[in-house]
Amino acid sequence: MTLKILLPAKVFALEQNVVRIVAETPGGSFGILPRRLDCVAALEPGIFTYETDDAQEVFVAIDEGVLVKAGSVVTVSARRAIGGVDLEKLRNAVEEEFLTLTEHEQVLRSAMARLEVGFMRRLVSFHNE
Repeated sequence: MTLKILLPAKVFALEQNVVRIVAETPGGSFGILPRRLDCVAALEPGIFTYETDDAQEVFVAIDEGVLVKAGSVVTVSARRAIGGVDLEKLRNAVEEEFLTLTEHEQVLRSAMARLEVGFMRRLVSFHNE
C-alpha cells in the first residue's frame, strides 16, 4: 500500500510498500491490511502505527482527522502530527498537545457555536414568516 499523511500546510509522510496500518477511531483501534475493502474512518487523537515491507514499524502521534482507503492508497488527513520512536514521548504529546484545548481554541469553538445557534434561530424565524 501507499500511505500519505497530509497536514493542512504540508505532506507529513509519503511511504511506499506499507504492509500494515493501525489507527484509532472513536469506535476503537482497527487495522488495515493491503486487501481490505475501501473505507473511510474518522480518526481521534492517538498513536497511528504503520509497518513497511522491511519490517520497520513507525509510530506517529495524530490529532483528529480522516482516513481514506481507496485501492492500494491510504490517505490520512490530520490537523497535526508528530513523528517519533519513543512511544512514551508520543503518548505524552497526544495527551498534552492534542487532547487539551488552548484557551484560544475554546473561545473560538464557543464563538462558532453561538454563530451556529444564531443562524439556526434566524433561519427558523425566516421560515415561519
